[in-house]
Amino acid sequence: MSLSQRIADLAAAIGGQIKLRIKADHPGLARAWVSFGFVGNKVVIGSSFNVQGVTRDSTGKYRVTFASSMTDANYCWSAFARNSGSQSTLKVASARVTAEVKTADYVEVICASQAGSLSDTSELNLMVYR
Repeated sequence: MSLSQRIADLAAAIGGQIKLRIKADHPGLARAWVSFGFVGNKVVIGSSFNVQGVTRDSTGKYRVTFASSMTDANYCWSAFARNSGSQSTLKVASARVTAEVKTADYVEVICASQAGSLSDTSELNLMVYR
């Protein structure tokens, strides 16, 4: 048996073992994710998983609704925003302590400029883990 065949067999065996251990309910896999932006006066979703939709509640404030609800609101989410305009303008995805809501059905997230004012962005990426 050639070296390349042995390596191919080993890779197949490793892949088979990983497939057995990482299932859809594995805690390291995102339960929902979305990449969207506010472009041309509307929310545009580039790609998503387990997201029913995204609505813009006001400038820089968005609600991401899940297609299948989370078990509860005790999930972890992470987000980041990009600015396709000026490279010197920083955009930050965040949530304020009491202003944005997190439920089993949706999460609200804001986008702010480096000065701290709410600001729309052309790309916001959100991941949810549970």
